[in-house]
Amino acid sequence: MNMSVRSDARYAIACVTSMGVRITPEDRMAVQNSQRFMMQATSAETNVLNVASSLGKECLAMTKFVEGSPVAAFIKAQLRARNIAYTGKEVPQGGPWGYRHQFNIADSGFGLRAPRVWNDRAGEIGRTLTADDFDLEKIFGQEGIGILHLSGLIAAISPETTECCLKVAEAAKAHGTLISFDLNYRATFWKGREEELREAFHRIAQAADILVGNEEDFQLCLGFKGPEAGGKDLSAKIESFKGMIDQVREKYPNAKAYATTLRQVVSANEHLWGAILWADGRWYVEEPRPIPVMDRIGGGDGFSGGLLYGVLAGWEPEKWLQFGWASGVLAASSLNDYAEPADEKQVWDIYAGNARVQR
Repeated sequence: MNMSVRSDARYAIACVTSMGVRITPEDRMAVQNSQRFMMQATSAETNVLNVASSLGKECLAMTKFVEGSPVAAFIKAQLRARNIAYTGKEVPQGGPWGYRHQFNIADSGFGLRAPRVWNDRAGEIGRTLTADDFDLEKIFGQEGIGILHLSGLIAAISPETTECCLKVAEAAKAHGTLISFDLNYRATFWKGREEELREAFHRIAQAADILVGNEEDFQLCLGFKGPEAGGKDLSAKIESFKGMIDQVREKYPNAKAYATTLRQVVSANEHLWGAILWADGRWYVEEPRPIPVMDRIGGGDGFSGGLLYGVLAGWEPEKWLQFGWASGVLAASSLNDYAEPADEKQVWDIYAGNARVQR
């Protein structure tokens, strides 16, 4: 099955996103006892774009910046280096207590010391995103987008971003752009807004061609009933997910594909990693395999990015899943929180388990 991707689109994938920076200790140390940190530009949504952008496809981040900020300048430079264009307004900081870009402070963990992540998002400029910040007719009508990727993170961080995602999805649909929606439930984002967000997520899911999320995401974001996911082994999770998606397909028949990753943590350095996809009327399963982990953050985004690259390439669904699985492994093998493949062969070698030196 080949989903129909606009052949005249300038950008392969676009996303609505709030950009920030991620700082992580060197050498897998913990945050509280480190003095040296690595900084990178980050967002869950641009991390998804990074597979396609690394493989030569131009992508677009729809975002917002703090005017004159050196952090904004750093983010822009990193996006340019990653072949990701950007569009969005620049807003004055408004003094020391005004706007800024979010900080994501994280460590990678080691062995039985789990990774820890602290989000510092007070004053985040991306929370003010609205559809009026963008020329939607130019972006979707004149320039053209192959796939719009939306995440439940950006859709839930504020009432403004929720409405922004809804309007951008409408514009995308009107111009024949495919829509990918990763539900990405976060309890802290939903607190006090459950009814409002469930309705908004329902509307985005109705428009989506590709839905990504685990069993709990579908339950908590869209209100489906299902057994508790906690404590299951991965085989049970596969069967339970299949049962969940049978329900989801009835309510959201517009979607052509439904996918999720499967992860069991052995230690911070070793996971069992699998994935499952429904498309073209059948199930495709990548049975969980043990993988070494350098930094787990971004594995799910790498999976989504690899899957969308397969859609763009016109492959059959089985290859979408395989490329997505391997792109997630690639992200987990890097201290960055995104997959950055050198070429398609590198990803396919990972899938084949071929780690022999390339000369």
